[in-house]
Amino acid sequence: MARFQTFALSAMIAALVAVPATAIARPATRLVECGAASCLLVSGHRENARSRIDINGHEVAVEGGRNWRARVPVSTVRAWSEPYARSIAVAVEGHPHDVSLPIGLLGHAENLAMLVVRAK
Repeated sequence: MARFQTFALSAMIAALVAVPATAIARPATRLVECGAASCLLVSGHRENARSRIDINGHEVAVEGGRNWRARVPVSTVRAWSEPYARSIAVAVEGHPHDVSLPIGLLGHAENLAMLVVRAK
């Protein structure tokens, strides 16, 4: 019986290790400067360095190989997204991921009279 339990445990570990990295690793976003404007830096991992990366259904040029990054102007992200969106759809190797945007990125503060930020 102990041999069977050892075999079963080994099989479960092998199955977990066999899960592709794209199913585990999710792309990430952050706001960065790019010239006079701001850009959204989207980064992630892909198994094949030639795999296509899509953001909200639009193919984007990326830097890097298996560890990739793409800089997309915020104005472009806004044009490709729903108003007030909190996430974008990033497809890596055909696997879609719902990736959170930095807080308030696509919010419109046209009538903002005052913003108070306090550190705790």
